Parts: sequence; structure tokens; C-alpha cells
Amino acid sequence: MEDIVNFHTIHEYNVFNNNETLHPLVSIVDLDKAEPRRLRRLQYDFYTVFFKKIYCGDLRYGLNNYDYEEGTLIFLAPGQVIGENKDEYYQPQGIALVFHPDLLLGTALGKKMADYTFFSYAVNEALHLSEYERKTILDCFEKIQYELKRSIDKHTRQLIVSNIELFLNYCERFYDRQFITRENANKGILEKFETQLNNYFTSEKPYSIGLPSVAYFADALHLSSNYFGDLIKKETGKSAQEYIQNKIIEIAKDKVFGTQTSISEIAYELGFKYPQHFTRLFKQRVGYTPNEYRNLN
Repeated sequence: MEDIVNFHTIHEYNVFNNNETLHPLVSIVDLDKAEPRRLRRLQYDFYTVFFKKIYCGDLRYGLNNYDYEEGTLIFLAPGQVIGENKDEYYQPQGIALVFHPDLLLGTALGKKMADYTFFSYAVNEALHLSEYERKTILDCFEKIQYELKRSIDKHTRQLIVSNIELFLNYCERFYDRQFITRENANKGILEKFETQLNNYFTSEKPYSIGLPSVAYFADALHLSSNYFGDLIKKETGKSAQEYIQNKIIEIAKDKVFGTQTSISEIAYELGFKYPQHFTRLFKQRVGYTPNEYRNLN
């Protein structure tokens, strides 16, 4: 069995799922038409959005199951891998919106795709839709499918791309809603982050690892870096990197003012590889160099 099945083109993925190719760069794929198949690791060279429209519990693709009645969206950027290789068989169900990066070349959407950070979220950070949201998403899919079924003319590409952008903008709104409705769970993550951040600087990790990174804490909290970063931004109004830097400066101020430890040693204690980098950051954030701040106080 192949380790990873890679789909290079939209047509290959349509054939894999027994769907007709109406456009070489974009498709609304009816996964119900696919034959039952073995669990495999799958990779796509294009953007992929899975919409599970049934009462979940079978949201598999070799991954975790989910229990959400209204529907679920999973986003994959080109090059991402989903699933696992097993001898089990399953029946794919739902809809997939797939579109190749080449479709977006020269468009406004192509320039802002990096802003849709949910394409780098982990599968367990999927978007769970309400009934109203589900209808909105299906309406977007219908508009794209309508254009695909028409004869291609000079308006086709622009209208398809515009409807994909509309769909993604709705997804941004719905993710914002999800962050709010999961506020209690998010606060628990924020508290754990704060605890781990404090523990980091009372351990030997600054010496062994260096400065704490967003990726380090995201991994420790079992979240993708983008989801973690977006969650912290929604909860605090600051990026995760800003939040970490604020903690570094807070601890640095205490060390500079409250001890006679040399500035170089303080820099190393915080995880800086070079003391001058610490001095530069401190001056940027506080307005004084560490020595100036010590003398000022």
C-alpha cells in the first residue's frame, strides 16, 4: 500500500470520487458518489474544504470522530496530509470544495489567502456550524456549482473566485462566533498558557531551548500554531508573540530593577542567545536600555 496518495490535479480527485470534471481548477465534489475505500493518508496539491452535512460520528478520514449535529468544516492548504493508513474501509460522505492555487493567480483573493489562517488549523480545530450557518455555506456552494454547470465565458472565473471569497469570509465570521461560544474553554487554554509561560522562566528551558516560541506553547497545549495564535488574539487583543514578549519584559524589569545580576546574565536567563538582542528589545518596549532603566530606578 502506498504511504501517501497524492492528488496533483482537480481532475484526479474528481475521478477518485466518481465525479465529473466541469472545470480544471475548481470543483464541488459530491463525496457520496465515491466507492467505499480503505483508510489512507491523502495529500492534495490544492485547497480543500470538507463539509460534513450528516449527523457526525463518522467524521473519519482516518481521524478523530466528532459529535456535532449541524455540520462541520475542515480546511486543508495545499501540501497538507489527512488520514492514516489502515485496513478499515469507510464510505465517504459530504461535500468537498476543492480549488487550485492557479485559479487565484492575479486575483485579489490570491493576495489575501494567507489571511485565512484556518487553512492551517488542525482537524480537531474544525469549524462546527449551526443550522443557519450550514444553510449559508450550502448557498455559497450552490452559487459556485451554478457557475461550473454553465458554459465557461469571460465572467466565469471572476464569479467563481468571488463566491469562494464570499464563502471564506463567512467562515471567518463563523470562526469568530465559535471562539466566542467556546469562551470558557478558551479561558482554560489561556490560563494553562499563562501557567506554562511562568513555569518556562523558572526552569532551565531558557538555557536549553532559548526564548519561548508560539509554536512551543501551541504544541504543549495540543493546538496548531495558527489556531493557538488566533485564540490568544481573540481573548487578549494581543498576538501570542506579543503576549510572550510582554511576559519577557515584565520578568526582565523585575530582574533589572530588583537584582544586581549583570545585564548579560539576565539576557541568558531569559533565553536570549546574544545580550545585545535583549538590550534592543528592552529599549524598543520600555524606552530605555536595561542599564538606563536600572539607573533610572
